Amino acid sequence: MSRRTFLKTTATATLGAALLPNSLFAGMQYHHPDDKPVRLGFIGVGQRGRNHLRNALNFPNVTVTALCDTDPAALTQSQQMLTKNGRKEAATYGKTDRDFENMVKRDDIDGIIISTPWEWHVPMALATMRAGKYAGVEVSATVTLQESWDLVNTFEKTGSHCMILENVCYRRDVMAVLNMVRQNVFGEINHLQCGYQHDLREVKFNDGTKPYGGGVEFGPKGYSEARWRTQHSVDRNGDLYPTHGLGPVAEMVNINRGNQFLYLTSMASPARGLHKYVVDKGGPDHPNAKVKFKLGDVVQTMIKCANGETILITHDTNSPRPYSLGFRVQGTQGLWMDDGNLIYIEGRSPKAHQWEPDEAYMQQYDHAYWKKEGKLAEGAGHGGMDHFVMRDFIDSVRNRTAPPIDVYDAAAWSAISPLSEESIRKGSTAVAIPDFTRGKWKTRKPVFALDTV
Repeated sequence: MSRRTFLKTTATATLGAALLPNSLFAGMQYHHPDDKPVRLGFIGVGQRGRNHLRNALNFPNVTVTALCDTDPAALTQSQQMLTKNGRKEAATYGKTDRDFENMVKRDDIDGIIISTPWEWHVPMALATMRAGKYAGVEVSATVTLQESWDLVNTFEKTGSHCMILENVCYRRDVMAVLNMVRQNVFGEINHLQCGYQHDLREVKFNDGTKPYGGGVEFGPKGYSEARWRTQHSVDRNGDLYPTHGLGPVAEMVNINRGNQFLYLTSMASPARGLHKYVVDKGGPDHPNAKVKFKLGDVVQTMIKCANGETILITHDTNSPRPYSLGFRVQGTQGLWMDDGNLIYIEGRSPKAHQWEPDEAYMQQYDHAYWKKEGKLAEGAGHGGMDHFVMRDFIDSVRNRTAPPIDVYDAAAWSAISPLSEESIRKGSTAVAIPDFTRGKWKTRKPVFALDTV
């Protein structure tokens, strides 16, 4: 596998790395000149939560004091990870669905990583923040518009920070393009495209008969994510998972920090893919063949920004297709697309009107994060991105500073889901996107990944 292919590997890399013992990465630890002790708790230690746990153990002076999960097997595996790394076993919670409320009261926790089904993100984050602790929340951070406001209001009342753990913001090629945007390589940015285009049918229907899916069951009969994720496709029609694409491009045009989302309009194709999958795998008489899925196979959302830019987001998880986040960054001087790893810069590309490979640009504009810590990141999951999102969360907790991806980002990026549902429900009419900063975006300055070499 080539280096670039490895860096762009996503789900497969995560699954494989999560199975490796942490001892394999001994000596490959992040060191900071001011490594003050940080005490972490974890709510949700399934596959994703244990990946975060493994990465946290690579940081010096990080102690895991408490774990919470309603699955005893997940807690057992997590405890084994701790002891195999020479750490003490953590206190455990999970006797009831609300046991996390007892965990957050502990006085030996500074920050909590939340990796649970979407509908639990906000209740757990609010409890964490109200207890005076940093919350690190998996994506999407919220499901409803009210939940986005709840996060913001709780932060502003308590002063406790919330970071959305959007790891794609740290993808190596994406950060190189961020450098290019900041150095005006593309000229004035006027249009961006992104999305989440990932065949998840085997995730949404999983009865445990295969390691990573392949059944036709979901809900109580399902396995892993199929127990909860598929129901969203039954009940909702909109962009259910916007932040992997939107987060990175939002940073490129300084959303919430000198720029702002204004409004959006969304439309959805017919819902066909999930029904076809059930019929193909389970037959036309399977009970799930009678389920009516609301989620359109392809949902597209266009956002207008205060500084004039347009952003097109595509959600496509129910179709047979290769994985892609569909990035396109376009300005008055040229553009970049990650599908095909292509770039064109007027006056700089060798031939007019012809693409060139982006490899030389990726090397020239490689971000300082990756230049300094690329070796450390290689084993961290999602092609290394997970190292950096964990590093920035831990550093924020350690230094008691605001995270570089903050509660306003969590609220705005995640709110695209319910707002896209509203637009589709109203015949694709334009829907206003709230200003969660209450005007502060006009004076707030960019802070994400400002490091330079």
